[in-house]
Amino acid sequence: SIQRVGILVPLTVYKAEGSDKYTILDGQRRWICAQNIQLPTVPINIVAEPSVAQNIVTMFQIHKLRKDWELMPTALKVEVLIQEIGVQSDAQLAVITGLDVAVVGRCKKLLSFSKKYRNMMLEAEPKDRIKADFFIELYPVLTDRVLSRAHLQKDHVIDRMLFKYANRKSGMKSITDFRKIKAYVSIAKAAGEESLIVDRYKIFIEDDEFGLSELEIDTARVHKTASNISRDAAKLRVALEDISLEEFIGEDEFWKELEKLAESILRKVKNADRRRFA
Repeated sequence: SIQRVGILVPLTVYKAEGSDKYTILDGQRRWICAQNIQLPTVPINIVAEPSVAQNIVTMFQIHKLRKDWELMPTALKVEVLIQEIGVQSDAQLAVITGLDVAVVGRCKKLLSFSKKYRNMMLEAEPKDRIKADFFIELYPVLTDRVLSRAHLQKDHVIDRMLFKYANRKSGMKSITDFRKIKAYVSIAKAAGEESLIVDRYKIFIEDDEFGLSELEIDTARVHKTASNISRDAAKLRVALEDISLEEFIGEDEFWKELEKLAESILRKVKNADRRRFA
């Protein structure tokens, strides 16, 4: 389009103190295109030299509608902004940058990773790049209070998770599998089986044949299922107490299903009583 109609939006530039050259604040791709097609001149808007913080804020304001930014480069800009102006609040940073609060939160999660892993997200070749979403999904596992009792070195856990995911080990097929780990921990915690889930987690990290599903503790699963059914039963009981018999008297299918449910409940309760007192 530049070759056809020229540059319609001038580049935004400034002259740094002591320099006789302009620095591009906005318009790098337009500048590269102009060079490639050998345009003799480009239109520019000259602004005063900004501070580092002003530079970054301007960048966010100019590009706040861009949807194709990679998250890690954005996170690095947020990090510099935090250092320059001392603002830590997600809400304040969202106002300053124009980013959603959720995006700021995701950026700060990425900033918790060391340079080694940041560089993996910044690889020039997309095929060699580890997507930021991998680390975003892994973050809750790394920071889980229960799993921290495993006393595993953080980088070691990350490296092992990267290997498992890349090589489809331990049943890892998707980055959302990290959510399953968190779910297993939550269920185990509710059942008072924290020590057992920690022990299994340590095995999972080191053993590539130890499947993801093996993190699930049967007693915890049963406890979770029992809690869910108890909650649903309580809701049903309240709903039944609130209905008017006169209004529902003609709903034959409704009463048939309730009869079946009552029979099923009585049968289960009797069988459970026999086993408890056997």
